[in-house]
Amino acid sequence: MKATKPVTRWLSGLLLLVLISWAPKAELSSVINNKAPGNGRFLYVAVPGIRDYLGYGGHGILVFDINNNHQFVKRIKTRGLRENGQPANVKGVAVSVPLHSIYVSTLQSVQRIDLTTDKIVWEKPFVGGADRMAISPDGKTMYLPSLENTFWNVVDCETGNILKKIEVVGRAHNTIYGPSGKYAYLADIASPLLHVADTKTHTIVKKVGPFGAGIRPFTINSTETLAFVTVDSLLGFEVGDLKTGKLLERKVVEGWNKGPVRRHGNPSHGIGLTPDEKEVWLADGFNMRMHVFNATPPYQQLTTIPLQDMPGWITFSLDGKYAYPSSGEVIDVKTRKTLFILQDENYNNVASEKMVEVHFINNQVVKAGDQFGLGRATTKSAVF
Repeated sequence: MKATKPVTRWLSGLLLLVLISWAPKAELSSVINNKAPGNGRFLYVAVPGIRDYLGYGGHGILVFDINNNHQFVKRIKTRGLRENGQPANVKGVAVSVPLHSIYVSTLQSVQRIDLTTDKIVWEKPFVGGADRMAISPDGKTMYLPSLENTFWNVVDCETGNILKKIEVVGRAHNTIYGPSGKYAYLADIASPLLHVADTKTHTIVKKVGPFGAGIRPFTINSTETLAFVTVDSLLGFEVGDLKTGKLLERKVVEGWNKGPVRRHGNPSHGIGLTPDEKEVWLADGFNMRMHVFNATPPYQQLTTIPLQDMPGWITFSLDGKYAYPSSGEVIDVKTRKTLFILQDENYNNVASEKMVEVHFINNQVVKAGDQFGLGRATTKSAVF
């Protein structure tokens, strides 16, 4: 008996060490292979979300657990291939909460994917192409711009059928569906005017501006009274009054020079309001920075944040804690510190201009963010 006790203890200890070392891997494996997201907050990142570059995360939708230090969870397979078999550029991403679906637009088509099963419900091509869309707060209607063509399609989110076509100018592009559900905001790169559509009649009822040049990324506050707009050739932003249609302010970044950019062709491509609407975050492609401003006049420039790559977009977590520049960092909004770098299942850095936050309870979608950095300080309706 005396001779066998040490051996038994040694075997027990060895078994305990094996179990401890194996447990984290088993837990990670179960999360990655679990199709149902269960409960929690997740960041859905569509790639290739910077042109068709596969070096920023490959192809598909990458899912990250916001509550677990933005750890990689799984990769959802998507379609959207070109004729040569290569993945097409992802142009936009949006979520319908009641339909439990995420929509991904590529150069010519849109895919609807069921968030509870990760299965593609439908994929439909659109004549004239597809760009960065927006979905109504009730999850029923999509405003889908053509691929820098002359029109927007109004699309039924359930079926993908076109309900109406809205002609604008020449280069349909970025789209925001107002939180009131009453208006959609349409940015045509070929025009210095921001077009506002009535979502009951699907007709243009107002034009805001003119701004300094063709409109690039923009955002709005929650009351739909202000638009913060980037325009061609400006390292900075402009502010427009959505009620009066007037240009209010032009703000130029101080202390940093413009220079050539690798993508998008303009110095500032990417702007967002923090959800509390206290700050404006502005992308600077040449200097690989994010500039931070107060969101109230005189729009004081507060600081600048260095990034690992050229930013072309910015959005935020719904609670306002995290900033998500398209260069792949997760930044603490309060401290301005980079907390994490998004990485895929092979520990490759991930970057995308198309990402959205989704909340689940018991495998059901209960809330979703937006690819744009929209103001969320109040939910009052817009009144023109």
